[in-house]
Amino acid sequence: MTRIFVAGALGVIGKPLMRLLVAAGHDVTGTTRSVAKAADLAKLGATPAVVDVFDADALKAAVVAAKPDVVIHQLTDLPDSSDPAAISKSLEANARIRIEGTYNLIVAAKSAGSRRFIAQSIGFLYASKTLPHHEGDPIKPPGDVSARGVHALEGAVTGTPGIDGIVLRYGKLYGPGTWNEKTGDNKPDGTGYIHVDAAAQAALMAVTRGAPGIYNVAEDDGELDIGKARGELGFDPGFRLKA
Repeated sequence: MTRIFVAGALGVIGKPLMRLLVAAGHDVTGTTRSVAKAADLAKLGATPAVVDVFDADALKAAVVAAKPDVVIHQLTDLPDSSDPAAISKSLEANARIRIEGTYNLIVAAKSAGSRRFIAQSIGFLYASKTLPHHEGDPIKPPGDVSARGVHALEGAVTGTPGIDGIVLRYGKLYGPGTWNEKTGDNKPDGTGYIHVDAAAQAALMAVTRGAPGIYNVAEDDGELDIGKARGELGFDPGFRLKA
């Protein structure tokens, strides 16, 4: 049994991930900012931690109390609506989570003696137009707010001494709770997508498998090369949770 602390436990990837972690027999603590939602975490079989990632002292106390072997960062700050205006307004808040929130989580993880840190990133910021994109290909420079957040998150996760950092570069999400929820298990038109259940499965596998580094996590449709995640993590893009 592994002790795991999940930040963002009730997000679109967090919910299926919690089910998978608990079913695998792990001892899981999950975060929410809402006292009212703590009961939802308990129903999933996790220990709730009501804490804001930007409250560094409270976060460190919560992580240290949980004594996790592994910390998983699935936090985002995106609107429920896919309206471009709403998304544009949220970009700064989302970047803040990737920059400041990631830093606070890593400091807390080191204080708790955690050795492994798994973080959500995105696989649609590659600079090159040549497909498929490999993990070693450059991503866009930090000139815009989204790229700035991703550079900060990935640099902190993979570059912190004493932490085995794993970055999961997810494709565009579809499935329950996403902007593409209406497609169900049917991928939207285009390439570079990943179902939230398969995204969660990649995080589950990264708890015990895979060398530190960056992994593309998407469907095998020619946009992202997922051979590394398949081979090292045992990632299955066709994975779906049973109802």
